[in-house]
Amino acid sequence: MITAIVLIDCATDSIPEVAEALAALPGVSEVYSVAGHVDLIAMVRVREFEQIAQVIAGSISKVPGVLNTESHIAFRAYSQHDLEEAFAIGLAGAD
Repeated sequence: MITAIVLIDCATDSIPEVAEALAALPGVSEVYSVAGHVDLIAMVRVREFEQIAQVIAGSISKVPGVLNTESHIAFRAYSQHDLEEAFAIGLAGAD
C-alpha cells in the first residue's frame, strides 16, 4: 500500500463541501479539516505508484474549491502499536 499525505488549500467559504467531495473520491481514505497554514489534509492510499498521480492530479486538484495541493509520499509508517512491539522485552502482560 502506498500512502500520500496531501496538504490542501481551498476557498475558505467552501471547506466543508470540498472536504466531503474529497472524501468521496476513490483512493482518498480520510480528509481532515485542520488549523494551520493549510485548510485540509487528505490521506491517499493506493496499491500502485501510478495511481498517486491519478488521484491527486486527476481528481483532488480538479475538485471545485481546491486552490493548491502539496503532496508527501510516505516511506514507512510508524504507529504506537509498532513502537510498543519494537521496545517490548518479551514479557507478556508486564506493564
